[in-house]
Amino acid sequence: MHFFKYQGTGNDFVLIDDRAETFPRHDQALVARLCDRRFGIGGDGLILLQNHPELDFRMVYFNADGAEGSMCGNGGRCIVRFAHDLGLFTEHTRFMAVDGEHEATVTEGLVSLRMTNVAGIDLGGEYSFTNTGSPHVVMTVDGLAQYDVVGVGRRLRYSDAFAPKGTNVNFVQTDEDGTLFVRTYERGVEDETYSCGTGVTAAALVANRQSGVSSPVAIRTLGGPLQVAFVESESGGYERIDLIGPAVRVFEGDIVL
Repeated sequence: MHFFKYQGTGNDFVLIDDRAETFPRHDQALVARLCDRRFGIGGDGLILLQNHPELDFRMVYFNADGAEGSMCGNGGRCIVRFAHDLGLFTEHTRFMAVDGEHEATVTEGLVSLRMTNVAGIDLGGEYSFTNTGSPHVVMTVDGLAQYDVVGVGRRLRYSDAFAPKGTNVNFVQTDEDGTLFVRTYERGVEDETYSCGTGVTAAALVANRQSGVSSPVAIRTLGGPLQVAFVESESGGYERIDLIGPAVRVFEGDIVL
């Protein structure tokens, strides 16, 4: 099987051109093995690019554990770059993902992905919660560089409040220049990732709601910089949400299944 490897601010994915729909997508063990960093290709997830009858393509996303997942923002930016590299469009694209239709624009260095609208944010004492295509807890913390992201993130991810499917957990600290430093524990990966697109989107919207941080919001992740732009809707939610950052092909190859 021929495959490609892409990364978006360190969030890395196995990309497969599955327009012939020959990939055994229901083989969860195979997907998990391909994502394994010691016995497979290695990645935070696996993404199939398939045909769509009306749009440029369809995105089918799997978590590293092999289960089909909810929307992945950095994965969305990576598959847009992949589709662009395959010649499926020139600058602007429309594609289908698990949470509905998305638009994206590609320049030489950046991919701008239009995210799904967000109806609202639940602000709380210990943490806030919102769904940006995937469910996300957002916590403001101090000393984020040394914070126990995995330990605290795992506790919240499996807590009764988010049973049975659980949630992703983001930890946020504001730098002196106003940039949000975000670290994320991702469900499905069951570990911290270098970056999470839907997670930084959630962090930016919560920062706006809590502290009035204006669009576009500069984000710093372990894997590099991102931006989140948005417009507040009259209903109290958010629309025209764009996740902006690099997406890069790392390598391609063949693997015997």
